[in-house]
Amino acid sequence: MDITLLIKAAIMGIVEGLTEFLPVSSTGHLILAGALLGLDDAKGKVFDIAIQTGAILAVIIVYWQKIRSTLVALPSEQQAQRFALNVFIAFVPAVILGLLVGKAIKAHLFTPVVVATAFIVGGFIILWAEKRPQSQARIHSVDEMSPLDAMKVGLVQCLAMIPGTSRSGATIIGGMLLGLSRKAATDFSFYLAIPTLIGAGVYSLYKERGLLSASDIPMFGVGLLFSFISAWLCIRWLLRYIATHSFVPFAWYRIVFGLVVLGTAYTGVVKWAA
Repeated sequence: MDITLLIKAAIMGIVEGLTEFLPVSSTGHLILAGALLGLDDAKGKVFDIAIQTGAILAVIIVYWQKIRSTLVALPSEQQAQRFALNVFIAFVPAVILGLLVGKAIKAHLFTPVVVATAFIVGGFIILWAEKRPQSQARIHSVDEMSPLDAMKVGLVQCLAMIPGTSRSGATIIGGMLLGLSRKAATDFSFYLAIPTLIGAGVYSLYKERGLLSASDIPMFGVGLLFSFISAWLCIRWLLRYIATHSFVPFAWYRIVFGLVVLGTAYTGVVKWAA
């Protein structure tokens, strides 16, 4: 058993769990961390997607009461049916676009420079969105969303296919710009993550199954475990944080971090892998 590889897997799991649900781009951080740790080959990319399952398990546990009540009420209650339909509607655009252009995006855009640029642009978008008064929000709970609202959030989520954009950032900030409160946008982003990330993980594992073997189980297991633990802690913290704070600090983090990556890449201080 390669202890060094397991330590790298644990680090990647922590990076995934801490960044998946914050508006800072888990994919972007995983690309950069993978480049530094030497986990940026084809198998490393499958690993990045697979360990998202650990983060999703954390979401299911934190939101289990709502998920369970929805499943129980689904056959008979209209509100539960509408909520489930909204999640499905928001999920569909990413599936269609992913199947159409996902391969091309991975081939041409999964680079540190693209990630850093997306960090910076996304940071300024967050600053702009946070300048809008929350009093303009017309939706304060996910149960108030219409199918059209869900479709709009789903379309915004597609922007996250550009690495460094952030799936949670796109859905949360996009939702706020579309009239959702910060709390409602964050909650719906979490719910939407369940089918989106599970679907991406299962599809990636199936498509790239030829790259994997039984010897990879310890590496993937460690990554999943640390992804789950760090995501669970992050989600619980974030739900408390948004009650009294804005996303402005995350915007400045994105801008500064993106500038650092661009600066080190330009000067050659860090040899970022392509």
